[in-house]
Amino acid sequence: MAEAGYRRPGVEILPLSKETLQDRVYRQIASLILEGGIVPGEMVPVQSLADAFGVSAMPVREALRRLTAANALTVVSGRSIGIPRLSRAKLTDLRNVRIEIEALAGKWAAERIEDSELATLRSLLKALEKANASGDIKSYLRANYAFHFSIYRAAGSESILNIIENLWLQVSPYFNMLHDSGNYTKANEHHQSMFTALCAHDGEAVKTAIQADIDAAYDVLVDLVS
Repeated sequence: MAEAGYRRPGVEILPLSKETLQDRVYRQIASLILEGGIVPGEMVPVQSLADAFGVSAMPVREALRRLTAANALTVVSGRSIGIPRLSRAKLTDLRNVRIEIEALAGKWAAERIEDSELATLRSLLKALEKANASGDIKSYLRANYAFHFSIYRAAGSESILNIIENLWLQVSPYFNMLHDSGNYTKANEHHQSMFTALCAHDGEAVKTAIQADIDAAYDVLVDLVS
């Protein structure tokens, strides 16, 4: 079967093997959302996802049901899905929870992070700077997701990681809207502060940098969604 399916510039979905199919489809779609691969206002046909994965529509629809229940997706029509509209109240609620949970994960990470994980973050900082300088939004969002979740994984808690992923599934598609405001440049300053604090194993400084990053994005998005 020829590889075919949903494609946009900077986004490519490869067909999956049949092993643990339902979970793999879910993870692939979740990753697409978390990395900014679906833009608010965009309609994605269900069949195009199934074609891209090389599967029937059934496991795709099951994954979409799970993601809809998590408020990460909404059914636009019987055959298409999209990103739910984010109200000011919902955005504020997400900001308030993220600023506590993600900052806590960052503090824990500062206590546990290893040199190999710091090396990964250093490489991702370079990727973030390069993507911002070139105006490559998709590459920036992929590196941004990788950078933050490398920190949160270093916290060593699967429970807090799952909570943060659920929060990001609801808000991260809107990070596509931050570029024109210059937020990516400001965010990279916060990323550098996080990295410096992690190298020093300074949990309070990591918390402060993460909270500043979340607030800076919120200040832009709250006007856009309003």
